Amino acid sequence: MTATNTPATRQVHNFNSGPSILPKTVFEQAAAAVINFNNSGLSILEIGHRTPAFIAVMEEARALVKELMQLDDDHEVLFLQGGASMQFMQVPMNLLDPKDCAAYTDTGVWGSKAATEAKLFGKVELVCSSKEKNYNYIPKDFAVPNDAKYLHITSNNTIYGTQWQCIPTPSNLLVADMSSDIFSRVMNFNKFDLIYAGAQKNMGPAGATLVVVNKNILGRIKRNIPTMLDYRNHIREGSILNTPPVFAVYVSLLTLRWLKEMGGIAAAEKLNHEKATLLYKTIDENPLFEGTAALEDRSKMNVSFVMHDKDLEPLFLQLAKENGMVGIKGYRTVGGFRASLYNALPMSSVIALTDLMNNFAASHG
Repeated sequence: MTATNTPATRQVHNFNSGPSILPKTVFEQAAAAVINFNNSGLSILEIGHRTPAFIAVMEEARALVKELMQLDDDHEVLFLQGGASMQFMQVPMNLLDPKDCAAYTDTGVWGSKAATEAKLFGKVELVCSSKEKNYNYIPKDFAVPNDAKYLHITSNNTIYGTQWQCIPTPSNLLVADMSSDIFSRVMNFNKFDLIYAGAQKNMGPAGATLVVVNKNILGRIKRNIPTMLDYRNHIREGSILNTPPVFAVYVSLLTLRWLKEMGGIAAAEKLNHEKATLLYKTIDENPLFEGTAALEDRSKMNVSFVMHDKDLEPLFLQLAKENGMVGIKGYRTVGGFRASLYNALPMSSVIALTDLMNNFAASHG
């Protein structure tokens, strides 16, 4: 029999914006659980969602969220379905009556879509917008109407590479879509009345949605809410009102365990700062590249940049592909490139990208 030589596996640097990179150890543990979950002889894909085995998974995942975010007893943790896009309408459905007003910030596609959905349930006032500059900055000077039930922000704008560095402190309720920077930086999460985030960037795979809600803000409206869309029902049932996304919740649990073991959110923030600092320094000092976001609003999660000579962009994109870098093509409305630096992305991948940028400049400068 002739031996077959298998080429060495090339290292892949995953800069995808989502679904995105997860820790290798999480993949290994999840893969083992697909075959045999906790030595039960059953796959995680086939265990009953109301069995003690999965209830323990759900309870630990919710407890870890509370621990990592240092949430108080008023804040409840839910694992739901439908992604952040479902929350665009579930939030106003639970917080607005038809005559009520909500304030929204327009800092990108997702904030704009959230505002559009909210208009189905009440009045919406856009208190600020950076659309006129293709969302390349975060507005600073704006007023929130006193009668607005809540202020909605998108804490990090995945497409445009901007991030709220200073979180507003309105007298109104504060709601945030944290889909692309959840668990990436330390902050007082208790100041938010409602947080939601798709799991598929910093917390787990697509299919699960994290909701953190202050239970005291619920039940204040007169609207009839469908059973599955009422947060209070999910709180009462411990996020198992219906069949939850079992595998997605389990992988989220593994990711949360990994985050705790690495030192929690503070440790993640330190590494994320180092990764972003290196990449932005390279962009600023490299004669071929420039960032697209305002300096003071640059995201540490999603770095958007372009080349001065647009004709060179396809060449660099091809070179990046040849060197195992995936997911760096920029979103169509921004162009150029986007590197997502989520918690699980190692510094070695950022070093590889910056080395490639410098070498490319040396040969094309």
